[in-house]
Amino acid sequence: MYQRSNNYLRPFGERCALMVRRGPRAFARRGHRGAGRYQVSYIGILLLLALPADVVLAQEKAPQPLAGINVDISAMIRERRQTPAAPTKRTLTISEAVSVFLQQNLQLVAARYDVDTADAEKLTARLRPNPQISVDLQSLPLDFSGPFFKEQSFSYGVSQTFELAGKRRKRINVANANAEVARADFQTTVWRMTNDLKKKFYAVVLADSLVKLAKENQKTFEETLKHTAELFQAGEISGLDLRRLEVEKLKFDTDVANSERDYQVALRELRVTLGGDYQAMDIEVAGTLDYHPYQFSFAELRDKSLAARPDLKAAQLSERAADSSIELQDAQRIPDLSVGAGINQAPSEISTYSFGIGIVLPVFDRNQGERVKALIQKKKAQNEQRFLTNQIVSDVDKALNAFEIQKRRVDLYRTGVLTKVDDILNLTEFSLKAGESSTLDLLDAIRTRRETLAAYYQTLFDYQSSLLDLELAAATPLQK
Repeated sequence: MYQRSNNYLRPFGERCALMVRRGPRAFARRGHRGAGRYQVSYIGILLLLALPADVVLAQEKAPQPLAGINVDISAMIRERRQTPAAPTKRTLTISEAVSVFLQQNLQLVAARYDVDTADAEKLTARLRPNPQISVDLQSLPLDFSGPFFKEQSFSYGVSQTFELAGKRRKRINVANANAEVARADFQTTVWRMTNDLKKKFYAVVLADSLVKLAKENQKTFEETLKHTAELFQAGEISGLDLRRLEVEKLKFDTDVANSERDYQVALRELRVTLGGDYQAMDIEVAGTLDYHPYQFSFAELRDKSLAARPDLKAAQLSERAADSSIELQDAQRIPDLSVGAGINQAPSEISTYSFGIGIVLPVFDRNQGERVKALIQKKKAQNEQRFLTNQIVSDVDKALNAFEIQKRRVDLYRTGVLTKVDDILNLTEFSLKAGESSTLDLLDAIRTRRETLAAYYQTLFDYQSSLLDLELAAATPLQK
């Protein structure tokens, strides 16, 4: 407390001392005693006047930082009130969706890192052993009694290890082979995930078609309900039919809500698969579930699959990498050669040169374990090739059978069923206006058309999915 008051009064003390120094000149005619009395009184008056003045100045200066705070708060409120602009909606075709997917999908980005890591291993494989430099000091006195630097012996040497049996070249071959395997694995990932993306794209197309169908049915039913209400007001029908239609309207409204929900779910899954900023991506799809009848031969698809499947290529490259690894591990049995040279300096003696060759004797360790592991890796790669060959033939067979079944299902709908349900609905509406049928008959016709078209859209989606499964098995684009 005392320290704080002392600091506070320090500037006033300095000003008072200044006035005291001026005091003798001001009161010279009044004598030394009177001057001293006036000086003390003058100092007290200055203190009393200075304290309120500084308090007033402090009160005047205090609101200044508060004004800045108020300005900052106002700016924050304005920023919060400003809503960010909505992102522009982008329409994507299936080819554009694949292009965006290949650039932005985070799983593909992570898979590319494996390829980059394999390329970095190629740089490491090209490196040669580093040379070694040695400096030795001899005849150091333990008791530090004599001269410390004048009686020492110095030895300088440099050595270099030379790899024998072509280890560096074989190591480079192994790194190149592993890089090829990494690229093949990356192509396998792209092949599978691209096929999955196409399925999700067509799932959005299916959901969009079902939304449009549900809204169309809802509109047709509302017109029917409006016409029925007019008939009821005219006294041509009873109120029971009108009540039934009003209750049935809930089902059509529910179909619209459910189809819109399914569409949003399918669209969100597509956005996640595309990658990039999920919240900023606002897209819609442009595509249809068109039917294109294709004819495929099992033998042709089998040959294409065996030639194009990236997982089979990866297994074949793994066998080549195993062969390169076997050659490298066999070369590791031969020890490397170390060559060194140096200079020996001793006090009061002639400096001498030294030259030496060193080699490790392969008595116990002849790299037996790594050689066996390389042989096992080759057998594993060969077994993987046989397994994948059988799996590819099976995948093509199952995918082709499923495709033929879905194709027959679509053909059943295209034999005239779709035209018939439309004719039934039109005839029922005409009969209702002519008074030959009831509103319940029209309701059954609307429900039958809705279920038939929904099943047809689902069949088209299943047909498209089976075609994608066949492309996945054959690893070859089949759509024209």
